[in-house]
Amino acid sequence: MSDIVPTFTESSSESIAPTVSRVRNSFNSQKTKPIEFRLVQLRKLYWALVDHEAAIVEACKSDLGKSVYETFITEIDWCKNDILFVCKNLAKWAKDESAPDIPFANKLLSPRIRKDPLGCVLIIGTYNFPVQLAIGPLIGAIAAGCTAILKPSENAPAVALVLQKVVEVLDSGCYGCVQGGITQTTALLEQKWDKIFYTGSVHVAKIIAKKAAETLTPVTLELGGKNPAIVTRNADIRLAARRLLWGKFMNAGQVCISQNYTLIDHEVLPQFIKELKVAMKEFYPNGAKQSPDYGRIINHRQWKRLKEMIDNTKGKILIGGTMDEADRFLEPTVIQVDDVNDSLIIDESFGPIMPILPVQNLDQAIRIANEVHATPLGAYPFGTKAETDKVLQEVRSGGASVNDAYFHGCIPTLAFGGVGDSGQGAYRGKASFDTFTHRRSITTTPGWMEGLINVRYPPYKGKLEKLQKMNNSKPNFGRDGRVTFGLVSYILTLGAGSALGGLARYVFALLGEP
Repeated sequence: MSDIVPTFTESSSESIAPTVSRVRNSFNSQKTKPIEFRLVQLRKLYWALVDHEAAIVEACKSDLGKSVYETFITEIDWCKNDILFVCKNLAKWAKDESAPDIPFANKLLSPRIRKDPLGCVLIIGTYNFPVQLAIGPLIGAIAAGCTAILKPSENAPAVALVLQKVVEVLDSGCYGCVQGGITQTTALLEQKWDKIFYTGSVHVAKIIAKKAAETLTPVTLELGGKNPAIVTRNADIRLAARRLLWGKFMNAGQVCISQNYTLIDHEVLPQFIKELKVAMKEFYPNGAKQSPDYGRIINHRQWKRLKEMIDNTKGKILIGGTMDEADRFLEPTVIQVDDVNDSLIIDESFGPIMPILPVQNLDQAIRIANEVHATPLGAYPFGTKAETDKVLQEVRSGGASVNDAYFHGCIPTLAFGGVGDSGQGAYRGKASFDTFTHRRSITTTPGWMEGLINVRYPPYKGKLEKLQKMNNSKPNFGRDGRVTFGLVSYILTLGAGSALGGLARYVFALLGEP
């Protein structure tokens, strides 16, 4: 590794408490509240990314074998564009909002929503997109007015050290970076936080959530899942093959929202396999190992885990399967399985393994998807509009891309997050600001209103009826749960039962006139 990427050094456990105390004291000093302060920090972060581009490219290559193209598109440029978007909109987002749905009498109290920063927050990154998934939440925390400690993934050590250099350009009293693994993370979790943002595995998320629960600390958890792709007999098979192949093998398959398995109608399976082979040859004409665009598995432990998954499956390898442990290389591998209980279906691979399970019809595919994982991070239906709508209606997921592989996760201003055990909370774009913000309801009661509100003071004799007349509404439905209409409503809507229905009857009546 060249001199532009520093040597990885863990933070001492003894330094963590003073570091956290420093950033908490800075928050309590109100230093991060002014919008201009936040904007200055975001602008500094932008130029730090620019100044460290070469180091980030080299570090991503060292840790993940990531191509220059993927490093810029999914890491550097992603974060830079996110900063520019946030800077452009921050003043608007941070303004007080008029509270919606307020009765007329209560408007006199000027009800409004103030956007307060949550406080001192902890951000724990992960290794597959080590820049984006660390800096992205940090952008939201800075924008919201929080102070923050960033703990990059120790599994991407080269990137972690570059991130430390990036964070060092920010105000040192408000932001810091802690390096290390389990020891340092455990020490961090012993501190009191106002929010913890974690990206990674379900196993670690449970540990973090349990620890956070001890102090009722809110968490955002960005996890993964056994995400299904469903290809019907009416889908464009060529496009489905190309798009799913790209989605599964980008970043050597280390993408939490890529499909974990593909359910495909048995009638179009041969054509699908044929198109996969065509696309594979097009994407990697000299083979994946020789391609400058194909990455490597993060470390030997993960490489061995993936090899064991392939060794233990009862499926048949249709494409790929070549491995090189010394190089952490695992060729894009397509495997046909015939059992829904195969390890490649029920376990999340998080690697370049693409299991395919033939099904009889769409109903069977939906049933299998719901049995394998009720709340995956993503779902990817390919077919007609009626078929894809049916999947969206009957299969839950954190997000979904219709007729594509995780395009919803490629839009940096679109809120992204899981549901159920694939995560909680969302971020990106305005959602990043929101996830570190407390929406604080505020009213102001003027002195001249005292005569209007004295009905609330005891003694209460004679005041209940008066208060009920002021505040209570009447239902527009009966005991059977059906909406009821009076004579006036019946006449105005021509008996349609709704304003829209009444309008339609009026139009029909007018058009029907000779």
